[in-house]
Amino acid sequence: QPDYGPPKEVKLLELIAGKKVAIFGVPGAFTPGCSKSHLPSFIEAQDDLKAKGVELTICVATNDAFVMEAWGNDSGGADAGIMFLSDGTGELTEKLGLVMDKPVMMRMNRFSLVAEDGIVTHFFSAEEEQSNTWAPSVLAALE
Repeated sequence: QPDYGPPKEVKLLELIAGKKVAIFGVPGAFTPGCSKSHLPSFIEAQDDLKAKGVELTICVATNDAFVMEAWGNDSGGADAGIMFLSDGTGELTEKLGLVMDKPVMMRMNRFSLVAEDGIVTHFFSAEEEQSNTWAPSVLAALE
């Protein structure tokens, strides 16, 4: 069993400063679509993303930090080099305008983006099709 330490606050803009990053958000860790399609697309694309200059891939959801860490470890995503971050307060979700209308808890609408030195250069929405936010769309935009 992993040794889950206390969650650490991460300042996203500081983390991605000076880097080209891919960030993708999902409605929830361990949920079917996220676990079977969205996350695996980024796990499989890590080498290709790095070849296109992406230095860091981040997965974010509104689940708490312990759930995100467990999902990263269980899915193989952490081993692939993906960083799993919690937006437990929903602050990022709200600022991006991606709050999903669900009665249980705040969820994030599915998205992905590429940012360079904190500036978003490509944004992919699941508004029309969920697969628009998967890694192949990101890779195609980086051609």
